[in-house]
Amino acid sequence: MLEKKNIEYEKVVLIGVMNKDQNEEKVTEYLDELEFLTYTAGGEVCKRFVQRIDLPNPKTYIGSGKILEVEAYVKSNDIGSVIFDDELTPGQQRNIERLLKCKILDRTSLILDIFAQRAQTSYARTQVELAQYEYLLPRLTGLWTHLERQKGGIGMRGPGETEIETDRRIVRDRITLLKKKLLKVDKQMETQRGNRGALVRVALVGYTNVGKSTLMNVISKSDVFAENKLFATLDTTVRKVVIGNLPFLLSDTVGFIRKLPTQLVESFKSTLDEVREADLLLHIVDISHPNFEEHIDSVNQILTEIKSSDKKTIMVFNKIDQFEHKTIDDDDLITERTNKHFTIEEWKNTWMRRVGDRALFISALNKENLEEFRKRVYDEVRDIHITRFPYNNFLYPEHLDEY
Repeated sequence: MLEKKNIEYEKVVLIGVMNKDQNEEKVTEYLDELEFLTYTAGGEVCKRFVQRIDLPNPKTYIGSGKILEVEAYVKSNDIGSVIFDDELTPGQQRNIERLLKCKILDRTSLILDIFAQRAQTSYARTQVELAQYEYLLPRLTGLWTHLERQKGGIGMRGPGETEIETDRRIVRDRITLLKKKLLKVDKQMETQRGNRGALVRVALVGYTNVGKSTLMNVISKSDVFAENKLFATLDTTVRKVVIGNLPFLLSDTVGFIRKLPTQLVESFKSTLDEVREADLLLHIVDISHPNFEEHIDSVNQILTEIKSSDKKTIMVFNKIDQFEHKTIDDDDLITERTNKHFTIEEWKNTWMRRVGDRALFISALNKENLEEFRKRVYDEVRDIHITRFPYNNFLYPEHLDEY
């Protein structure tokens, strides 16, 4: 159950679909994540609607009967936004909007809205603004014209009413200007990365909300913002870390997510360059999440997209203190045993065995197994450093405990 603070949450309805690729269990998982995204954006989910449909309706995504059902609920419960788990076409968004007479968002626009909230620096705000404009460009015609933007709320952050309601030429000009601005900053950041010298670079990557920032704080003794919300940090944080007498650079990058909008992957190019230029990746996984394997696949897919899937990687399974497995009574002859019933030790004997010593199991919050983690990172960084500077290897003993 999500903890509610004393703030006003916008009433929201979620919509998902079941098809040949998404069974009921998958839809429930995806809508759970969408609800967490909604909560992060400032919304309170009042109801979920799910429809079994083989192909999306080209006009309204879901069927006409389900739309009428949603419309009745929206009207009688003062719903502020209806959010779809999949990306809507501009036409679908306008059609649904006319029928329901409230804000219609999809997964992409919700993530963009959260990024707009979370962007702290001028650079991050520019990246998000560019992604929003590129998303909004084909949706300019009649977008939320019946609404007063002054009311704010989910999906209303970022470019203001004046920009959105102007013609496409002005918006395209703004996109061009933002790209030029980002290009200039990208060159400055590239120079900064080049000026860091020959230190080994280690990057934390992983699904959003897996504990990367918490681990960053523990390792580097820094104070990086971390909380139990999705996309708690957007700006890449780089810290110089010393284990033993071996210094290296550690960067905490933006969290990945299923169906990460293409616009964000492109506009956060420089942020992702920290991953591309890293010598070692620490792939952080929340092993307490029931679908952590799918999270791993999502991260690996994005790493492939940014041409970083072949980098040396250590799998770090975090939150072992929160890991729970379902148990089956000895006299239960009906329930089928699945990986939901695995203990951590049983998980280690699955595909994780092939990962071998490239898999670590820790709790960054409770600082469990951190010495083993530090030693493993030290050994990897040392090997990279020796390869880079073969004449300096006398400085580094074989094992960290020799200090």
